[in-house]
Amino acid sequence: MAVQQSWEERMKAASASTKPLEKKKGFFREWGDAILFAVVAATLIRWATFEAYTIPTPSMEDSLLVGDYLFVSKLHYGPRTPQTPLQIPLTHQTLWGTGLKSYSDLIQLPSYRLPGFSEVKRGDVVVFNVPFESQHPADLRTNYIKRCVATAGDVLEIKDTQVFINGKPMTNPPQSQNRYFLQVPQPNDDLYKAFQEQHVTNFNRPDGKPEPLFGTQEPTFMIDATATTADFFRKQPYVKAVVQDKAVPGQAEPDVFPNNPDYPQSTPAPINNWNKDNFGPLQLPKKGQTVQITPQNTPIYQKIIMRYEHNEGVTIQNGVLLQNGQPLQRYTFKQDYYFMMGDNRHDSLDSRYWGFVPEDHIVGKAVMIWMSVDPYADAFHKIRWNRIFNTID
Repeated sequence: MAVQQSWEERMKAASASTKPLEKKKGFFREWGDAILFAVVAATLIRWATFEAYTIPTPSMEDSLLVGDYLFVSKLHYGPRTPQTPLQIPLTHQTLWGTGLKSYSDLIQLPSYRLPGFSEVKRGDVVVFNVPFESQHPADLRTNYIKRCVATAGDVLEIKDTQVFINGKPMTNPPQSQNRYFLQVPQPNDDLYKAFQEQHVTNFNRPDGKPEPLFGTQEPTFMIDATATTADFFRKQPYVKAVVQDKAVPGQAEPDVFPNNPDYPQSTPAPINNWNKDNFGPLQLPKKGQTVQITPQNTPIYQKIIMRYEHNEGVTIQNGVLLQNGQPLQRYTFKQDYYFMMGDNRHDSLDSRYWGFVPEDHIVGKAVMIWMSVDPYADAFHKIRWNRIFNTID
């Protein structure tokens, strides 16, 4: 038996049948929304969690190799809030494939660090914005990767290439490299084959080195190598002698901190007798620590006070720091500072040359190699399969 619809039901049905249909998004609108979502998501992930980097130079060999691709964790030390917000997403300093700036520094905000689950520790492999650049804002300065050898409050000293922290020798990374000179009376194919097998990619014939090193004009090769590799060459019949390159204690190098106020510019005369292999002792500034400012330590703290901690009215005249025209006698540090060195000790531009790394320049901790491509190998041996998904120590 049929049931007759009520007047209200008929009105609802009529209203539903005349409801306008939603307009379907066009092809370009759908793709635009998808791309916008992907860019926003990738930007947030890159800022707050992990970011991919590549190793372009040999300063960390043999621990990290040229062509290693890394994941760097922002979660360990905590992500930083952007200091330069007017920036095209997923860029650093320039637009892809061009020299055009990808940001505007019209707006500069204070930078804060969100909580992380770790602090920078001795031995960590750290990515940071290099502090000596002045052409970019702090958060967009060039990224460097080095090993942290000393943290805030530590006393660092280097004696005859060995790093000491608080008076105790630091354990050297097992794959760290130094520079050696090889005296080879008759270079042959065995030598160059050994270079390849031992992964020695940086070797050349230094001008003026053979005579002072060996008292002869026999061919000499300069290589960057691990201690194990140096021992290998000492045992080869075609190598007459192997000598480690070391700076002489007390022989000042004008480009070493604090002789060098701002790399690459250097002072006419060294302030002290430090060099890359004999350095310090130097105490790293710690947040809340107060020091007396003297003519002797002004070169050490000058960049901290004048640049890194954004103090107003600070100038320097005749080697004296002034604030609002008055001599600055005491100073309390506003953040922690770190000392970074490359594992390839004689082929690394690091804290020995430009000094402290401020805490607000720290980007993150290198945690994993996700891909490794050998730039020196042929097409069939490009991928270093044994390095993929290796954790970084």
